[in-house]
Amino acid sequence: MDVQKKARKKSNLLRNLLVVGGILFVSFSYYAYQIVYTPNVDTHGKHVYIRIPRDASFEQVMDSIENEKVIIDELSFRFLAKLMDYPKLIKPGHYELINGATNYYQIGRLRAGIQSPVRLTFNNIRIKKDLTAKLSSDISATQTELDSLLRDEKYVKNLGFDTTTIMTMFIPNTYELYWNTSGKELLKRMKKEYDAFWTPAREAKAKAQGLSKSEVSTLASIVEAEQAVHPDERRRIAGVYLNRLKIGLPLQADPTVVFAVGDFSIRRVLNEHLRFDSPYNTYKYKGLPPGPINLPSITSIDAVLNPEKHDYIYFCAKEDFSGYHNFAATEAEHIRNARRYQQALNERNILR
Repeated sequence: MDVQKKARKKSNLLRNLLVVGGILFVSFSYYAYQIVYTPNVDTHGKHVYIRIPRDASFEQVMDSIENEKVIIDELSFRFLAKLMDYPKLIKPGHYELINGATNYYQIGRLRAGIQSPVRLTFNNIRIKKDLTAKLSSDISATQTELDSLLRDEKYVKNLGFDTTTIMTMFIPNTYELYWNTSGKELLKRMKKEYDAFWTPAREAKAKAQGLSKSEVSTLASIVEAEQAVHPDERRRIAGVYLNRLKIGLPLQADPTVVFAVGDFSIRRVLNEHLRFDSPYNTYKYKGLPPGPINLPSITSIDAVLNPEKHDYIYFCAKEDFSGYHNFAATEAEHIRNARRYQQALNERNILR
C-alpha cells in the first residue's frame, strides 16, 4: 500500500511539474514572442530620426533612441538588441524609428545599417564659410574638414577647379545622400551633379557667349545679387552685363563692390566703397571678377546662357523700391534714372 501511495505521489508530482513546466514554457514563449514580434515603436504617426555618429557606443545609441520617447518597452528593446549582438555591430548613420515597428525589425535595420537619406539643400550662400557651415549642419562631415578640402589647391585642381572657382561646382538644389557621407564623398557627389548639370546644350550656349563654365557661374552670381527678388528680370540684366563685356566697358556692378568690401549690410554704395582696391571691384577692374560672389541659382545661370537681346548697357533700381530696375541704352538716360533713385534714397534717409 505504501508503495502504491509513493507511486501516486511521484506520478502527481511529475504531472504537476509537467503542468508547471508547460505553463512556464507557454508563458516564456509568449513573452519571447512579444519581445521579438510585438510592435514596440510608437511615433504617433510622425517621422522620427536618430543620428548615430562614428564610434558611438551602445549606451550612446540607446540614449539617442530613448530621448525620442517612442519606445514603448525600453527594457525589452535593450534585451533583444544585446541578444542580436547589436552592441558589436553598430553602424553610423541617419536612421528612422519606424512607427509600429517590432523590436526585431527596428534593431535589424540598425544592425544592417539601413539608413534613411537626408535631404541636403543649399541656396542663398555668399562665401565658402557659409557654404561649409550649411553642409556640415546636414551631414556628419565637419566644417573644418570641408574648409580644408576647399583650400587644398591640389585636391580642387583634380576636380577641375582652383580654390577661387571651386564654389562654382556647387549647383544650388536639393540632393539626397546619407548623413555619414565624408567630405571627399560629398565633393565627389557635387562634381557628379555639376557634370550632369552642364549638358552639351548648356556648354554650347556658354561657348556662344564666349564664356567658360566658371565664368558663366561668376556672371550669374552678379545677376543673382542684382536681382534676388524678381527672377523674371534676370535675363535682361544678364544681357546688360554681356553687352558691357563685349564692348569692353567695366561691369560696374555694385554687388561686387559690396563683396570686395566684405560688408553685406551696405544698402547704398558710396564713392569710398568704389575706391576699395580689390580684383572683385568691377568699377576699378574690367572684366569678370576672379570668382563668384555667391552661389547663383539655376535660374540665374540659365539667364546668362539665355540672355535677353537688347541695346541696354546701364540699369539702376527703380525709385518705387519694387525690386525692379530702369534700363538705359545711353549714359544721359541712365543719369536721369539714377538721380530719381538717389532722390528716393534721400527721402527715405537711406545714407549707407
